[in-house]
Amino acid sequence: MQTKQTTNEGLKRAYTITLTADEISAKVESEIKKIAPQVKMPGFRPGKVPANLVKKMHGEQLHAETLNTLIRESVDKVIKDEELRPAMQPAISLGEGYEEGKDAEITLELEILPAIEAPSTDGLKLEKLVVPVSDEQIDEAIQNIAGQNKSYKDAAKSKKAADGNQLIIDFVGKLDGEEFEGGKAEDAALVIGSGTFIPGFEDQLVGVKTGDEKTITVTFPEDYQAEHLAGKEATFDVTVKAVKVETDTKVDDEFAKQLGLDSIDKLKEIMKGQLEQQTAGLTRTQMKRGLLDQLAAGHDFEVPGTMVDAEFEQIWAQLQQEAQNEEDPEAALKEIEAEKDDYRSIAERRVRLGLLLSEIGQANGVEVTSQEMSMLIQQAAQQYREEDRERFVQYIQQEPMAAAQLRAPLYEDKVVDFLFDQAEVTTREVTQEELQAAIEADDEAEAAKAKATPKKKAPAKKPAAKKAPAKKAPAKKAASEDKTPAKKAPAKKAPAKKAAAKKPAEKAAATKKAPAKKAPAKK
Repeated sequence: MQTKQTTNEGLKRAYTITLTADEISAKVESEIKKIAPQVKMPGFRPGKVPANLVKKMHGEQLHAETLNTLIRESVDKVIKDEELRPAMQPAISLGEGYEEGKDAEITLELEILPAIEAPSTDGLKLEKLVVPVSDEQIDEAIQNIAGQNKSYKDAAKSKKAADGNQLIIDFVGKLDGEEFEGGKAEDAALVIGSGTFIPGFEDQLVGVKTGDEKTITVTFPEDYQAEHLAGKEATFDVTVKAVKVETDTKVDDEFAKQLGLDSIDKLKEIMKGQLEQQTAGLTRTQMKRGLLDQLAAGHDFEVPGTMVDAEFEQIWAQLQQEAQNEEDPEAALKEIEAEKDDYRSIAERRVRLGLLLSEIGQANGVEVTSQEMSMLIQQAAQQYREEDRERFVQYIQQEPMAAAQLRAPLYEDKVVDFLFDQAEVTTREVTQEELQAAIEADDEAEAAKAKATPKKKAPAKKPAAKKAPAKKAPAKKAASEDKTPAKKAPAKKAPAKKAAAKKPAEKAAATKKAPAKKAPAKK
C-alpha cells in the first residue's frame, strides 16, 4: 500500500491510497483458500472442490468483498498512522475505470477536529432563575386531579340521563341480527358526552331512565381497528341498570388515600415537586445559556465545515417545518430565507461551543458509562417497530459514528452538570413569565453574537506540522444550546422508525405553561 497526502489546508486533509494489483490478488487467493473447504459442488466430496473452480464460481463476488475490506483497512491505517481525529465520516472513493487485475487508487477526504486547549473552569459565575411555587398553584393542580377523578352517586329512578351523567349498562351488539365477538358487556360504565363509545352510541341514550331497555343503531367508522366491523351498521340492545350523577369531590385525606397516598399533605408535597419540575427545565436552559456565553468568550478557532453543515441542516429543517405551520407559510419561508446566513452563523457558534464542551469533558474525565449507553440504546430502540428493534441495536453496536451521535447529548449534559458544580451560583426568584422572557432574550442575543462573530479565514496550504498526540475524538459535536436529535451515520441504513406523534416546536413549548401531571388513577 502506498499513501500520498494531497491536501493539508486548515482542517481539510486528503490522501491518495494505492493498492497494488498484486496485493489485491494475494488477498483474494487467500480468501479462496479459506472458503474452499466449505464449498459444496456436485461430483466432489465436501472440502475437496479445487480452488480454481471455487474462483470461477465465486471469484467476482470474492474480489469485490476483498477489495472493500482492503479499502476499509487501508483507510483505518492512514487515520491511525497520521493520528487524525475525523470530525465527520470521511469521504472515500475508488478511482474511475478500476478493473480487476489493475492497481486500485482510493481517494480519502476528511476534515479533522481542531486542536483546542481545554478552557479553565475557574471563575465561572452563574445566576440561577427559579420560579417559586405558590399554595394557590398547588391547590389548582389538586383541583384538576379531582376533576379527573370524578365520583358518581345513584340518581332517582325517574331521572332522565343527560350529558355528564354516568350510566351503568348491559349491552349486546349484533350484525344482521347475529351477535358479534367483542360486542357484549355487563355493568359497563359510560359517561354521556365523554366520546368513549363509537359515534352515535351515547347520543341515543340521552333521556333514558333506570330500568329502560333500548335498541340503538350505529355505524362503525371506516377506520375502525376491527376490520370485520369497519364501516358496518350494527344494532345494540341496551339495558340501563342505573343512572348516576356527579358528586362533588372533597379534597381531603380520604381523597388522597383513594390515590394511594397517606394524606392530603403528601399529595400537596408531590404536586409541589411536579410543579417545580415543570420550570426546572427552563431554569436549566437559562443557566446553560449563561455558561456557554462565558465559555465562548475568547475562543474563536476554526471549526470543521462538515460539522457546521450538519448542524445548519438540522436548524434549517426545523425552521422550514415551523414555517409550514404558520398562517402564511410562503411569507414565513421568505422571512427565514432572508436570514439564512445568520442561521448558518448560529450553527457555527453551536459547533464551536460543542467542541469546547467535549474538550472540557475529556480533560476532566467525564464519561458515559457502558450501563448508561446500554440504557440509551434500549430507549432509542423503542422508537422503532418491534421487529426492527434488534436490527437497530446491532446497527448502533457496529457503527461507531452512530453510537457516538447517540451518546453525544447525554455526554454534553454530564459536562454541563460538571461545570455547574464548579461554578459559583447565585439564585434569584422570578415569575415564570420573567424566566421565559429571559430565555427568549438569550435566543436573540445568541443570534446577534453569532452574526457579529468575524469569519476566520483558512490558513494557506503548508507542509504538515509536527503531529500532536492523538486524542479520542468525539465523533459528533455536542448539541450545545438546543436538543436537536442526532443524525444517523450514513454508512449503513438503520431500520425504519415507526410513525411518531407530532410534537410542538421546542421554542413554543418553552413559552407555554405546562399542565399539572395526572396523579395515579383511583384504586
